[in-house]
Amino acid sequence: MMRASVTEPRLKTEIRVTAHMRRAQGEGAFATVARKGDPDAGAVAVKIYLGPGAAKLFVQSRDLEGKPIWREPFSDDLSEQKIDAWLKKETAIDPDLWIVEIEDREGRAFLD
Repeated sequence: MMRASVTEPRLKTEIRVTAHMRRAQGEGAFATVARKGDPDAGAVAVKIYLGPGAAKLFVQSRDLEGKPIWREPFSDDLSEQKIDAWLKKETAIDPDLWIVEIEDREGRAFLD
């Protein structure tokens, strides 16, 4: 007898992005949606502006157990130009990708 797999209910991406931005703005950071993706199931990338020419990037994905996690595609490079080029390439591949940009004096990403 096969058992049906139990999946975790997922919030729509648009709701998660809105909550993320409200959290950042509530803490005094500037947050904006630089690119809207699929409102129901789009992936999310969060770019943190760290100062002239410097940024950090986090992309939401899933771990081996299917739980949502945030990963850094560039753990050692903080070049805003390199991050922007990567995001441009990713949006060409994945038109559903959301891009949230946060500017915070402390460089916080406000990730759960």
